Amino acid sequence: MMAKKPPKPAPRRIFQERLKITALPLYFEGFLLVKRSDYQEYKHYWTELRGTTLFFYTDRKSTIYVGKLDIIDLVCLTDQNSTEKSCAKFTLVLPKEEVQLKTENTESGEEWRGFILTVTELSVPQHVSLLPGQVIRLHEVLEREKKRRLETERLPVMPAVKEKEPEQDDVDVPNPMPACFYAVSRKEATEMLEKNPSLGNMILRPGSDSKNYSITIRQEIEMPRIKHYKVMSAGKNYTIDLEKPVTLPNLFSVVDYFVKETRGNLRPFIHSADDNLVLAGVSETSFPCSQLLGSRAQHRRDK
Repeated sequence: MMAKKPPKPAPRRIFQERLKITALPLYFEGFLLVKRSDYQEYKHYWTELRGTTLFFYTDRKSTIYVGKLDIIDLVCLTDQNSTEKSCAKFTLVLPKEEVQLKTENTESGEEWRGFILTVTELSVPQHVSLLPGQVIRLHEVLEREKKRRLETERLPVMPAVKEKEPEQDDVDVPNPMPACFYAVSRKEATEMLEKNPSLGNMILRPGSDSKNYSITIRQEIEMPRIKHYKVMSAGKNYTIDLEKPVTLPNLFSVVDYFVKETRGNLRPFIHSADDNLVLAGVSETSFPCSQLLGSRAQHRRDK
């Protein structure tokens, strides 16, 4: 079998932006045709395998994923007979759905099979046709994934005897957060969105107190307008203050919810050192950011 050039990786700046959204290690990437249960036909995505999750991007340069698929509970991977000799087709059978995947050529299909089975079964499969160098990569990924899971299982648990003081300590524990959080006021967030529309149209910012958050969005339907939404901390969850409140487990899920509800019309506001941010003097930090609801969603303005 002839050696195939690996897919060209995303530029370093894009790679760093994606790291702000998820800290999961990148094991493999490339183009995939994906057909989920709610799709009428295959959709073409640049796909990353991070940990045991597939992240889907509209193209190689996108910094925000449009969908993701957790495959840790993979039941089996089954091959499909394809009339197209130049591609490979297979199905990921999961507890709640079956996802069909198609690759651009048979060689990349073997690689995708190998990496998916390695991270889900925690063993290098014997029935894939790969070159020695590719098999070595599978063994390296296997060790990294075993180590990652072991570290996850060993995460410290706060002793039950401690009550109020540990809760205060938890606030300072550094956790990976979405990149659209900025420590700005309502007025500053509005100005950032109005003066830098190319960087996104949704900002997560502190609320009126130190516990809750607010989302500021800029929509252009008939004319540009700014909206604000409260995101309230409710124990370990977060509730979006809508006509029918929506409660989610973390701020990442809040962001995902807004993006999906607007079918990608709302984009987290993200800028890097390469971007020229018009509003000067605004401090920033990586922190969970929510996605915006579309114009059809009824909401209450935060005060």
